[in-house]
Amino acid sequence: MTIYLCNPDFEGILCGIYDAWMGLKGHDNVRLELKGTYQEMELFSEYVDVGASPEKVGKVTRSVCKKLSQSVYEKIYVASLSQDGDRADKIYRFLVRAFAMGPEILDQLQIPENYELFQMCRNVYNENHLLVEFLRFSQAPGGMLVSRIGPKNDVMTLLAPHFADRLPEENWVIYDENREKAAVHPRGRDWMIVNHPMEQSGNGGIWQLCLEQDTDEQEYEDLWIAFFNTIAIKERKNPVCQRNHLPLRFRPYMTEFRK
Repeated sequence: MTIYLCNPDFEGILCGIYDAWMGLKGHDNVRLELKGTYQEMELFSEYVDVGASPEKVGKVTRSVCKKLSQSVYEKIYVASLSQDGDRADKIYRFLVRAFAMGPEILDQLQIPENYELFQMCRNVYNENHLLVEFLRFSQAPGGMLVSRIGPKNDVMTLLAPHFADRLPEENWVIYDENREKAAVHPRGRDWMIVNHPMEQSGNGGIWQLCLEQDTDEQEYEDLWIAFFNTIAIKERKNPVCQRNHLPLRFRPYMTEFRK
């Protein structure tokens, strides 16, 4: 067995797919794993480190879009954002079947490889949909809108376009504390992804200042929390139902539950 170790981002996975495919060792004799995740070493297996290469990314992208479809390409991109630790190998297995069957594979959930891809995409889309509803902005000094999130999946590239469309004339930042990166949107311009840990010195202090400093919105937050508590009916309190509609993991980032 030859195991290809690739970077966990989309480009890294595409490079791993290229090396595994072009290695001509047979699809059953190769597997993709992500760097940085714990995997027990296997005896009698060869481990190959996959290097980043824009050329490899371009070749895989062109092959998928030309021989399959743009929809297939979009699906494997969304799947690459999943929290699933086996996502690289599952995308590889899906593409093996897809190139054999054609783009209509997306309509056949009875095929295990397609079902695995569907499950990963659904998990990513569901979390992105919830964050669109649960994300809260606060106004920092200078008028910048800031928000902190902690998603399981890497949904930033799906989430940011929604708020860029809704708030085109605002300066805002959405910080993903799990991946230590932010979506930054300057007023009237396109948004961008900035990979910069909040705790780093230098420019990283900007995140900490924006996300932790009390602002003039504190009074409005207090009023909202008071309203939230006032309208609650004690006799109808149903924690199980609340958790179904608003999972606990979202609450630390929401104004209503900060106190």
